[in-house]
Amino acid sequence: MAGHAQAPFHILLVEDEPVIRELVRSMLSDGAVDVVCAAHGLEGLKLARTQPFHLILMDVVLPQLDGISVCRILKSDPATAKVPLYMLTAKAKKADVESATQAGADGYIHKPFRGAELMDLVERLRAARTDA
Repeated sequence: MAGHAQAPFHILLVEDEPVIRELVRSMLSDGAVDVVCAAHGLEGLKLARTQPFHLILMDVVLPQLDGISVCRILKSDPATAKVPLYMLTAKAKKADVESATQAGADGYIHKPFRGAELMDLVERLRAARTDA
């Protein structure tokens, strides 16, 4: 079973902005990390429920269903509740952070974000996964 320890780390990115989707995908995808993208909240919700992910990055402002609502739904579902979910958004007011936290978000990354910040998060979560 030791050969399976290096299974890809699956990330779901729910982001309506194509440029940011591509930027994050190209920054994080490296063979050991696989990034699946969704362009709106409903698509992200469907993907999160049908595939196993190790991390979900979610914009707050999304078409069809906003990120806070998707977060609340995923965190209330036992099948997806334990998946780390980080909001990735330009909404940086204290009230925005509080509503994300109340919805169950595990963290909050402000746009514009630094690539190193995202890569550090992924490395921390991957290390924690291999230690478990």
